[in-house]
Amino acid sequence: MNFQIKILLMSFIATVILGIFIIPLLKKLKVGQIERQEGPQSHLSKQGTPTMGGIIIAIAVVILAIFLVYDYSKTELQVAKKLIPLVFVSLGFGIIGCIDDAKKLIFKNTKGLKPAYKMLGLLAIAVAYTLYLIKGTDVGTDTYIPFIKTTINLPIFIYIPFAIFVMLATTNAVNLTDGVDGLCPTIATIIVTCLTVIGIILDVKEVVIFGTVVIGVCLGFLLFNMHPAKIFMGDTGSLLLGGIIAALALYLKMPLILIIIALIPVLETVSVILQVAYFKKTGNRILKMAPLHHHFELSGWGENKVVSIFSIITLILCIIGLISI
Repeated sequence: MNFQIKILLMSFIATVILGIFIIPLLKKLKVGQIERQEGPQSHLSKQGTPTMGGIIIAIAVVILAIFLVYDYSKTELQVAKKLIPLVFVSLGFGIIGCIDDAKKLIFKNTKGLKPAYKMLGLLAIAVAYTLYLIKGTDVGTDTYIPFIKTTINLPIFIYIPFAIFVMLATTNAVNLTDGVDGLCPTIATIIVTCLTVIGIILDVKEVVIFGTVVIGVCLGFLLFNMHPAKIFMGDTGSLLLGGIIAALALYLKMPLILIIIALIPVLETVSVILQVAYFKKTGNRILKMAPLHHHFELSGWGENKVVSIFSIITLILCIIGLISI
């Protein structure tokens, strides 16, 4: 436990130091937020706020991961080896987001990475990680069912598309949750903490170590991302965090628990799907604006209230998730 606290503190401090140096650099490069005119009017004042802050998260994760892989390679080589794929799959999703952000913010292509190319990149990483789980670990195709508290062995032809769907759905759901100062990293921190606690219960050391790093990094980033945000994470950060959540859940053989503990990102995604489908069919809207957090903003909630209530709900759901195992 003492070592985990040290990892948490090191991750937090490293992220804060990186933020202090990288935020002014992004300001100098004029990598500023582009607010949609059709978005909440209160967000127009955020125009120009530095974004691509996910780079801070990615660099911090890499630095701490290199240190931990080196440290564990001297005592527990298997743990060190198992940490590497978790880092690579997370960074893979982050890189896709970074390319998208760079096209929009640096090369001034407002459309960013073409949706087809973006999805292809995410798909390639999801497929690679799924194959790693099946061939390179003892995870196999086992899937735990919450509340029923039993594990089923899915046929490989079902598990592969299922695992890929979990990764793609989770990354996009977390991406949609990013739209209010502090919301995405707060929700992600709570979810990753829950998965890390499950790792402790099941004694999956690599999940505990990597999860602790991510928690510390997210808390450090939140110092700069709380309302009013000094920096936004962009797709670089939200896709990376979504990838981490999916990777850890699958590694623990518990992708189905995401339906419980990640219900807020799920509802954010469902709100967009329903809004678009209903508008195409009737020309009217179900919500004042999608994703869901914008609906509550336009209903009079301040950003801090949205973050607080969504976070409390997520915390309660994570407690329920822990009870379900």
